[in-house]
Amino acid sequence: MEKDIDRIPKNQETDIVIRIDDFGGKAGLTIREFVKSERYTGFTKAGTRISAEQFANFKKAINSINEADFQVSEQAIEEARKYQESKSQKQKPVQTKQEERPKVAKKTAKSNYEEMEM
Repeated sequence: MEKDIDRIPKNQETDIVIRIDDFGGKAGLTIREFVKSERYTGFTKAGTRISAEQFANFKKAINSINEADFQVSEQAIEEARKYQESKSQKQKPVQTKQEERPKVAKKTAKSNYEEMEM
């Protein structure tokens, strides 16, 4: 049993396919990416499956989403831009010269042994 419910375009080569199917003898809802390209045409591993037993919980969760929550405020966009600018300005320069690195005295195994004997 397979019943396609909808196809939602993700980009030029990929759709999100929503379908009711029977996998391993159990009915459920599958939401999976479907790719159409020169190299491969078919479903990818990206996606999820909701068992028929859990569908009521999934539907309740989806229906509880308020579409206004998707609206990004102008203030949030400005805050994100300022954050990105400050982050790029705070990056430390990378040391490239060997002499700028602190020199650490190295002890040989013999000198360590001699210190222990004293």
